[in-house]
Amino acid sequence: MTILITGATGQFGGAALRYVLDRTDEQVIVSVRSPEKFNVEGVEVRQGDFDKPETLDFRGVDKLLIVSADAHDPAVRIQQHANAIAKAAEQGVGHIFYTSVTDADTTTLGVGEVHKAAEEAIRATGITFTFLRNGMYHENYLPVLQQEVVATSTKDGRIASAPRDDYALAAAVVLTTDGHENTTYELTGSTSWSYPEVAGDRFRDVTDEDLVAAGLPPFLVDFNVAIRNGVLAEVRPDLEKLIGRPTRPIAI
Repeated sequence: MTILITGATGQFGGAALRYVLDRTDEQVIVSVRSPEKFNVEGVEVRQGDFDKPETLDFRGVDKLLIVSADAHDPAVRIQQHANAIAKAAEQGVGHIFYTSVTDADTTTLGVGEVHKAAEEAIRATGITFTFLRNGMYHENYLPVLQQEVVATSTKDGRIASAPRDDYALAAAVVLTTDGHENTTYELTGSTSWSYPEVAGDRFRDVTDEDLVAAGLPPFLVDFNVAIRNGVLAEVRPDLEKLIGRPTRPIAI
């Protein structure tokens, strides 16, 4: 059995790789844009760039973890994923694992279109799949929560986030165990929280317009709206079941 992980020099991919290596003696390969930045002994390194499909080499791979790309332009991300998926189909990959987003096919989050497109492309190949619909990372919110004044337009909307490391462990679990064929996992934290709850007296309730005037990028304003509307509030059991314990709560 051969496992290949893309994006292994990134935070998520690197953590998933470490957990996979701890859990299996099977052959593990990584595909990264800059092999010179990768220095884990005993792991085969292949240079591959989602923007240049001719560089992607997934030959001989039984299980492929496609860590979703992080380009800001949705159209670019959709094409990057399409390139990787097409190459996986062309080269006979046995099983694709893809890091998606909560409720990818129905979410109102702007990033949903990227992940919905990738999931549809994977299904269209006919290759066995596992969709890891990751919820939000604690790390996305800590920079704001650690400020002297925590100003958001989220009201008391709740967020069922979890540490990035817990999501990476879940990816490693499904890569190294059986029984995940053609399965979609909705992964969230074991509990939810709100900005007023965590920030306490430092919390300031502002408007979306206040955030725009302060220079917050539109996609981050959209996340404030989503949180306010309860889009990220639901706690699901899948992540806790996969990693065998409750997820770690957010802490500042």
